[in-house]
Amino acid sequence: MPDSDRPDLSALDALPDETVRTGSGPARIVDETIVLPDSVSPVALLGARDELLRTMERQFPKTEILVRGNEFRLSGPKDDVDIIDRLLGELIEIASTGQALNRDAVERSISMLRGQTHDRPADVLTQNIVSNRGRTIRPKTLGQKQYVDAIDTNTVVFGLGPAGTGKTYLAMAKAVAALQAKQVNRIILTRPAVEAGERLGFLPGSLNDKIDPYLRPLYDALHDMLDPESIPRLMAAGTIEVAPLAYMRGRTLNDAFIILDEAQNTSPEQMKMFLTRLGFGSKVVVTGDTTQVDLPGGTESGLKVVRRVLDGIEDIHFAELTSQDVVRHRLVGQIVDAYDRWDASRSGGRTKGGEGAR
Repeated sequence: MPDSDRPDLSALDALPDETVRTGSGPARIVDETIVLPDSVSPVALLGARDELLRTMERQFPKTEILVRGNEFRLSGPKDDVDIIDRLLGELIEIASTGQALNRDAVERSISMLRGQTHDRPADVLTQNIVSNRGRTIRPKTLGQKQYVDAIDTNTVVFGLGPAGTGKTYLAMAKAVAALQAKQVNRIILTRPAVEAGERLGFLPGSLNDKIDPYLRPLYDALHDMLDPESIPRLMAAGTIEVAPLAYMRGRTLNDAFIILDEAQNTSPEQMKMFLTRLGFGSKVVVTGDTTQVDLPGGTESGLKVVRRVLDGIEDIHFAELTSQDVVRHRLVGQIVDAYDRWDASRSGGRTKGGEGAR
């Protein structure tokens, strides 16, 4: 956001000096009163039935937060009080853009402020990618913002991470934004149909009917970003193409935004074939989760191999998303972490057993 468009937060800077009550160093207990600008409604920061205030209290259990009119009175460890002070300024700036505050935005802002980063929550959470029917798609975590920024600055980007981190969804939003800005002439979305050599033969219908289940998630995302009535017209004109990976062979794709989804289910040969389709004026985003490989036993994932092959090449970027970037239900991130711990314990047990066998 340009500086001229930022809200006036001078009232937040003109605060009474904090009162030190006990202790010393970063853990000392302080009392501080934060006065909100007259232009800011405390209700916007507290949420319906004080939901956002309760969220802050859960995140800072050692700090007492009292709200009286437009004053936030804080009493707790200095580090916590400092973060809450900064948090209120960030939330005010987010709300000033017209974006509704919710529990998710507060929790993610606190996580960013606690992290070792110079990125501000307001800059992350107000970065618009594409808007449709009153809905705006934007990154919701620092990792997602870095991923989106990497797509802007590199020709080939690999988005790696677990389910729910927005790898494909954000890539498609960037593709739609590029098409609308006339940076590319077409969007090509592709996925490997892992079982095409065998089980698809038992499904009813034509070839298109059989591969449709593999491509359906891409269609669903498109409907979030474009007017549904325009999608058949754009597909009929070839402006948007959704096709299995096998349809890419032998082509050179110029002036296109190309997305390969579920790339962990490609073989090394398929990955090489796909990447060499890159033409002039095009951009490629490859997304996948190397922990969810569905290839037949003994087949190595092309997504695992490609990092060893291409890592370090200029204009190719590998973006790592983690459970901290999961933007589905908050339990999804905890589920991902729990499975990671379980996998680590199993592999550790096998390693120990193997060493004992020697």
